[in-house]
Amino acid sequence: MKVYLNKPGEDWVVDRFRNEFYKFNKNLTTKFIANSDIVWIIAPWVWKRLPKSYLQRNKVICTYHHLDLNNFSKENQDDFYNLDQYVDEYHVISKPTRKQVEKFTNKNITVIPFWINQNIFFKIDNKDKLRAKFGFDNSDFLVGSFQRDTEGKDLISPKLVKGPDIFLKKIKELRSENENLKIVLTGKRRQYMISKLKELDIDFKYYQMVDFKMLNKLYNILDLYIVSSRVEGGPQAILESAITKTPIVSTNVGIASDILHENSIFNENEKLGSPNVDYAYENASLYQIPQGFKNFRDFFNDLH
Repeated sequence: MKVYLNKPGEDWVVDRFRNEFYKFNKNLTTKFIANSDIVWIIAPWVWKRLPKSYLQRNKVICTYHHLDLNNFSKENQDDFYNLDQYVDEYHVISKPTRKQVEKFTNKNITVIPFWINQNIFFKIDNKDKLRAKFGFDNSDFLVGSFQRDTEGKDLISPKLVKGPDIFLKKIKELRSENENLKIVLTGKRRQYMISKLKELDIDFKYYQMVDFKMLNKLYNILDLYIVSSRVEGGPQAILESAITKTPIVSTNVGIASDILHENSIFNENEKLGSPNVDYAYENASLYQIPQGFKNFRDFFNDLH
């Protein structure tokens, strides 16, 4: 049995998942669709690049990371149903996403969270020294946000599914308790957040494009990471924060309830809650490589 994974080619987290699955599962995978028995559409937004003849011939697994049902247009639905005719089973990375996908199909949906690569993300000792390298003082209270918050259509409007308005609301609450509050941003499309932080006169540093080594360092300088999304598949930031022992709180989205303590989960109208670093780390450790691949391997073997 050989599995072929489609390639988004966007230098995004899904490309990393694809590369890691190939690297650590060489006996199970092929980079040539003609040699495959199973086609894993890990990036469904580019599924039309795949030859339909192989989708008709092979078993097809399709991963949906999440669906934004508030913006799920007729065009989105038509694309889902066009792909659905080729799909044998669906894979999602969290229970909330399964509830979204099952609205549109009667086919089997399997929930398996993605793995976390502990060779990339890990705790770094001597936090004070690391902070100094980034120009932060030991007394600074650093809060991280590494996810896009701005709509690509105009690079101005907030991407509300990611909850930047919720993040800002919580930041204003934190500022009343921490006079040395500073925000650490990374990633693309942060225009909305940057403009609002400037309006609020909240200090921040923005590292637009960073590699994984740098990203791991940024997690390790934080006092708190906030996931404020309204809808998520993961997000992977929950596992990344947990495995680096970065204090994290999150809205109840994606895998939050599987990884974080209930006291670390908040809603918009509540206080942020309390990070539980040890609890989150213990749960995240279950998804480390190679253990994190086991459920995927079993899934494909059962399907074949």
